[in-house]
Amino acid sequence: MAAVDPVIAQPSAACCLEGYPHTGSPKGEFIHIAEVNTYVTRPPSKSQENRVILYFPDVWGIDVFQNGQLLCDYFAASGFLVLAMDYFRGDPVTRYLKTQGNPTTEPGFDFQAWTDKHQAFAQVAVPKWIAEVKEKYGGADTKYACVGYCFGAPYVMDALSEATDWVSVGAFGHPAFLNESHFTKCSRPLLLSCAETDHTFPAESRHRAEAILTERAQQHQVQSLRFQIQLFSGVSHGFCLRGNMENAWERFTKEESANGIVRWFKMFMD
Repeated sequence: MAAVDPVIAQPSAACCLEGYPHTGSPKGEFIHIAEVNTYVTRPPSKSQENRVILYFPDVWGIDVFQNGQLLCDYFAASGFLVLAMDYFRGDPVTRYLKTQGNPTTEPGFDFQAWTDKHQAFAQVAVPKWIAEVKEKYGGADTKYACVGYCFGAPYVMDALSEATDWVSVGAFGHPAFLNESHFTKCSRPLLLSCAETDHTFPAESRHRAEAILTERAQQHQVQSLRFQIQLFSGVSHGFCLRGNMENAWERFTKEESANGIVRWFKMFMD
């Protein structure tokens, strides 16, 4: 009988449809990597391009979702080459919203079927995409980080597992689709950016993840594992990407999450 792998972060749900579009002018460009449309945005100096962030989007995607592009630009401006893959292939969940910022979907939209389709593609495409990123942008002194939001969190955890050795550090925000094994296998530094109210990653799940990481770092003496938990009150799932920027607290938590991730990455990549 197969061993049970308890769920820690639930699948994406209706809360993942809520959010506000942000304003700004994205600075990156789209190219194809491993036949997948990819947003690329560069740091101020070419000498900083040896620090590479692989960005795994939430269900709002990266191609038409300007919020994600602007966040990638912030990471790039902080001194990283950033690449974000569109594993939704031009089919983000925002295509099915009645209006931008309105969580009501068009009649007949099947969120579960949509999710299953894109997870099946990503399972195959993500490893190929990572391999080509490393081939195109890697060098003797290149260091890699991974960041993922909601739908993208498992790909970060896969990269941080004991079975891989190419990534230096990772982070996720308001995660989905995570099991205990993602944490029992985690072997490199992980930042968890969390909301007080999160239906996919509630307090009991966050505490369980903390307990597993603590046990792994201390009892199993995984020296390469460090972790930090950011917890912001008064916000909910999606705060890292889709908060209301006219609300001072939501703006602060979104910006502080991103700033914390930058500092976390630099700690383990400098």
